[in-house]
Parts: sequence; structure tokens; C-alpha cells
Amino acid sequence: MNFSSDNVSPICPEILNAIAAESESAALPYGADDQSRQLDAAFSRLFGTDVSVVPVATGTAANLIGLSGLVSPFGGIVCHHHAHINMTESTGVAFYGNGAKLLGIDGPSAKIEAETLDRYLSTHISNGMHSVDPECVAITQSTEFGTVYDVSEIQAIGKVCQKHQTRLFMDGARFANAVAALDCHPADITWKAGVDVLSFGATKNGALAVDAIVLFDPALRRHTEKNRKRGGHLFSKHRYLAAQLLAYLEDDLWLRNARHANEAAKELQKSLEQIGATAAFPPQGNELFMHMNDDLAKRLGDNGLAFRPWGSIGPDAYRFVCAWNSPIEAIRDLPHTLA
Repeated sequence: MNFSSDNVSPICPEILNAIAAESESAALPYGADDQSRQLDAAFSRLFGTDVSVVPVATGTAANLIGLSGLVSPFGGIVCHHHAHINMTESTGVAFYGNGAKLLGIDGPSAKIEAETLDRYLSTHISNGMHSVDPECVAITQSTEFGTVYDVSEIQAIGKVCQKHQTRLFMDGARFANAVAALDCHPADITWKAGVDVLSFGATKNGALAVDAIVLFDPALRRHTEKNRKRGGHLFSKHRYLAAQLLAYLEDDLWLRNARHANEAAKELQKSLEQIGATAAFPPQGNELFMHMNDDLAKRLGDNGLAFRPWGSIGPDAYRFVCAWNSPIEAIRDLPHTLA
């Protein structure tokens, strides 16, 4: 069983069928096709408000291009030290933001706390043209440590952003897992809480290669589309991105896949704890961070489990990620398999 990442999972059948269906005829390029024209309406229904949708093929592009409309070339983006945009996306924010800078702060389990954010923004001293001043705040849902901001936490952060007149961005590579864990309406943790732009992940949750930049401020569309083109992320055969996203939303496939992945993670935690591992954080989504000794880690690896060491938490920490197709029964049987 491969728990090294949810990116190792295959394309789910519904999305694969949607891609195949688009190969039966020709269509106009660059987003002028019928499928692409349906995206704004489909996502507007999902979120209960008018949105603009800009699809791209990678989560990194969704984050960087999405952020580019919220910050000036000389501005700053406040994020958690462990944020994906800070640790794992090279200097992409500066590249797409034409020089914009990340401003890292701390917080438990990779979360920014509203009180800490308010204190940081309140005590920031601007030296005018000599300074990098905060213009945007970026949070990750689910977080890099598998935890989830609840509705009240995001609302509190949104109020702080409003107080300090900063924009709010959400990295939602695993947004579906967060919504499934909270069992809330997606509006409650996005635009109703003050989020301006969301990167809506699909690739990790059953799609081939597509994430959506969801703009709750439609005025950002022109800038976002221009930066997508400039950065080489505008597909000519755009319909293959749109078809995946439409299939992803249909009949709540995005939530069904995420619920399965979350359930698999809960069962995996139980199985790993039975054989001597301990959780670093209370698991909420589809990622687990477990402490275990070298002997147990070797034993799991020798029995065909793939997972990754996670030194940022500790020398004995490992990450396990479940996916839409993780075999729950085999996970439950793991202690017996290893006996």
C-alpha cells in the first residue's frame, strides 16, 4: 500500500470517462468550448454566490497565479512558516507576483491563529518605500500537518484581515477533505468568512491534472487570466481541464472521494496505533503524521507500505496520506497482516 502521497493515486473512473468523452469531437480552443463556458455557473451553484473560475493544470500554478492578483510587486503575503507556498513552491510567489515577498509567522499544527495574526499586523512598522508591508494573508485548508481550520477560526482570521485591510487567500489543495471533515457548506469557510481567492484542488482527489482558481471577486478575473497566459498555463485544449472539473462536481464526486480518503486515514491511524505508533496531531483530513521507532518503520517498509519521513516534526516522524481509492479493509487488517 502506497501512502507516500495522494498524488500516487490513479484517475477516478468518472473523471477518466469525462476525459474520454471529450475525445469524440472537436471543440474551440483556449476556453471557448462548451465545457469551459459551464464552469462559472457550476462553481457558483456550489458556493452559493457568483464566482469566476480559472482552471490550471497544477496546484502550484493555482496558488501562485491566484495570489498574484492580491498583492503588489512590492507587497508582502503573511503565511505560516510551514505553508506549502513558503516551503515547497520555490520562489514562485516572487516570480508570479513580480517580486512580492512571503512573511512567515508561527502557529500550532501549521495553523495561523487570529490573535497572533492581529498582533503581527498591528505591530508591523512600515518604513514607507523602504518596507515590505503586508497586503495579503494566505492560509491552507487542510493544513500542511493534516489539521483543519473550523468555521469560527476562518471567520476570525477574515475579521482580522478586514480590520487591517488585507486580502485573504486559501490554498485548498485538500479543500475537499476539509469540507468533508467539517461537514459544512463550502461557502461557510470561504467567501462568507472573507476569503477572496481559493485554489480548489482536484488533482490529489481523483483528477488527472487540474485545479481551479476560484475568484470570489470577479474583478480579479482579467489579471488572473493574463498571468495564467504569461506564465504558460493556458491550455489550448482547455476542454480537458473543464471536463474534469465538471465531472468532479457532479453528484458531489469531490466530496465522496474526500470522505473515503478521510475515513481511510482514520482507520490507518487506529491500525498504526495498535502496533505502536502515536499520532503527532489529531488527524482530521486524509493526512497522518505519526511518531514511530526505527524498528517499526522498517517493519512497515519491509511489508510493502510506502510512506515518507517528516523531519520538520521530529526525527521519528512519518507522513502517511490516504486517497480516494485507499483500501479501507486492508488498512483495518494491517495489524493482523503484520502479526
